[in-house]
Amino acid sequence: MRWGEIIRRLVLIPPTLVGVAVIVFVLLRVVPGDPIAMMIPPGASPADIDRLRAFYGLDQPILQQFITWFGQALRGDFGRSISVHQSVFELVLARLPATLELAALATLIAVVLGTIAAMIGIQLRGRRAEWVVDGGVGVFLAIPDFLWALILLLLFGVLIPLLPISGRIDPQIDVNFHSNFFLVESLLTGRFDIANALLHHMLLPALALALPFAALVARILKTSLAILLREVFPNALIPTVALGGVQITLLLGGTVLVERIFSYEGIGNMAIDAVINRDFPLIQGLILTFAVLFIALNLGVDLVVTLLDPRLRHG
Repeated sequence: MRWGEIIRRLVLIPPTLVGVAVIVFVLLRVVPGDPIAMMIPPGASPADIDRLRAFYGLDQPILQQFITWFGQALRGDFGRSISVHQSVFELVLARLPATLELAALATLIAVVLGTIAAMIGIQLRGRRAEWVVDGGVGVFLAIPDFLWALILLLLFGVLIPLLPISGRIDPQIDVNFHSNFFLVESLLTGRFDIANALLHHMLLPALALALPFAALVARILKTSLAILLREVFPNALIPTVALGGVQITLLLGGTVLVERIFSYEGIGNMAIDAVINRDFPLIQGLILTFAVLFIALNLGVDLVVTLLDPRLRHG
């Protein structure tokens, strides 16, 4: 990808986000189900229902609803959650750091494990043991992250209870940080006791997300490497980074189920609650957040690939 192509991608970001916003907004309103009907108490009068619809703007035509919501979204106001009765922006901002930290840890684990597996495979090239490594990589690649989550939960949470299986941190631990990036801030401030507690809770869901990703890294990197490892390693990184970037976006999508299984307090878990409660403003805000993350990640990967490949830098 040349720099001109990257500029073109940047120009396309706003219309892409508008398209995502339109599709999500319309789909939410044509799918059967009434969010107001799910939140009203028994015996509520029609007047009470009408007041709630007016409060959330659901009494307006769909076009007017979209114009109002999108105008507010451009100012950073995604509306008010119907089920939680809080600002959608504040809810997403509170949960997003937990998901980003989980995804970052999973990516780190995947890269380390995948690189080690690729190096072992290279060392065993031509031997029978190479088939064992390749077969293991294939098995790890074939099992999806949510199934790994269930396996790890059963194995290390129930049969051999070594690690916690729910939540982000023990409730009795007082986490008083300036941001919601608990792991980052605990490491930067030397609160290693809190960092240790956080990592204990993050390890199983991070592993569940990392194992299929690690298998992909191992397969692509092993295929790309040649005998002269030192000379070709930068070139071998290019396809690994490119496909790895795609996998990171899938990893972020996988946090939805994995966070739910481990009751991890990220935006993936919150997204399921939002769908169950038909919380239109929260769903819209979360999907736009995921869209921005995916676009940013793909653009970042393209930039890294361009920097690694001089042919793309200079056309």
